[in-house]
Amino acid sequence: MQLKHLSVTTTEGYANRPVGTQALFLAEIGKEEESRNLSLTLRAFRDYQGGRRPSGPGARDLLAFFASVERQLEELDVTAPVVKRSDQEVINLLAHRAGALHLGLANYCWFLDPDKGLCLKLADSADRSQPLAGMCDSARCPQATHHSCHRDTWATAALSGRAFISKIGRGQKTERARLMAEAERAEHIVAAIDAAAHGGPRGTDQ
Repeated sequence: MQLKHLSVTTTEGYANRPVGTQALFLAEIGKEEESRNLSLTLRAFRDYQGGRRPSGPGARDLLAFFASVERQLEELDVTAPVVKRSDQEVINLLAHRAGALHLGLANYCWFLDPDKGLCLKLADSADRSQPLAGMCDSARCPQATHHSCHRDTWATAALSGRAFISKIGRGQKTERARLMAEAERAEHIVAAIDAAAHGGPRGTDQ
């Protein structure tokens, strides 16, 4: 998210500079995002190997992909059993999926298929080149996953929601119901993250 924000705001200062300079800057930002996404995808795969699963609507698909990567690594071990596998070999197998990764406020978006992007459907967007982070509903989108690194954000949202509810008068039934639904949604996501983190290396989504 920080890199995306940087690429938007900082390039405004390049508006009066030569196109080549601006293009070089954007290319550097792109490389940083690519490196970050590869690192995050590798970390998610290592979590999977250690029995810490993702949760969310897209978890089942991500787990299936990680299982396929693991099978490919096992096949390599059969053909060359004495060779120690490096992270780079794993990264090569993860690269395509990492290229589809977009960071939400409290989720990962694996934007592989625009037709499945809930945000694009909600916005009826003509531009289908990337997801709309501001309209993300990660509890419903089939390409969204939640990981342990997102837990604190959802836990804070749940606590804040409950705090607001306690201050609302009983006469404000509509607002109270809305906040209650949001708090319960956040609590459900936290519970799913916790359950998935202890679900074993071959589990499925909650």
